[in-house]
Amino acid sequence: MSLDDTIPCLSEDSAPDTRSRILATADAYFREIGYQKTTVADIARALKMSPANVYRFFDSKKAINEAVLERLIGEVEALISEIADRPGLDPTGRFVAAIETLHRDCTRRCEAFPRLHEMIEAAMAESWEVCRHHVARITAGIERIIRDGVARGVFEAADPAEAAACVHAAIARYTHPVLVGKSPLQPAPSVEAMTAFLLRSLAPARR
Repeated sequence: MSLDDTIPCLSEDSAPDTRSRILATADAYFREIGYQKTTVADIARALKMSPANVYRFFDSKKAINEAVLERLIGEVEALISEIADRPGLDPTGRFVAAIETLHRDCTRRCEAFPRLHEMIEAAMAESWEVCRHHVARITAGIERIIRDGVARGVFEAADPAEAAACVHAAIARYTHPVLVGKSPLQPAPSVEAMTAFLLRSLAPARR
């Protein structure tokens, strides 16, 4: 299947969907030829539009990139939020599931769409607001799990918000797209070993 086969067709009666079609086209190009090589002219040409028309919906290529990234990471944010509030699963189970989901999702994207890392690396370099918001939302999900664990006596944390931030930092090697996509300078413990270590750090102290 060629790249053209993945580009949505834009017709005159689909004006209300133009913004989403631009994003879908940009996403397809980022995945297939890479962020750096994709231009607004490429996106416009694929949709049989002029670049000026694209700029009616997004004032810059950066704005398109941010919107594509927000859609991309919004999927995993929704997953973590659902896990954090999942009924029938205890705090330990939700904690493990959240880390496994973040790691699995990141690894899958790295393997299936390696060129997306160009976009993500650029986002990190430019300190896009969407990236900072993503970190905050994932950390908030982890915090909800920890708070529930503290309330049930399963975890012990004087400051659940700080504990969640520490956990998020500790799992970055397994969940950060840039880090997952590169070979470590030295062997790293498995994600299962790190998860077990973090659970021990949250376990109530023996009196």
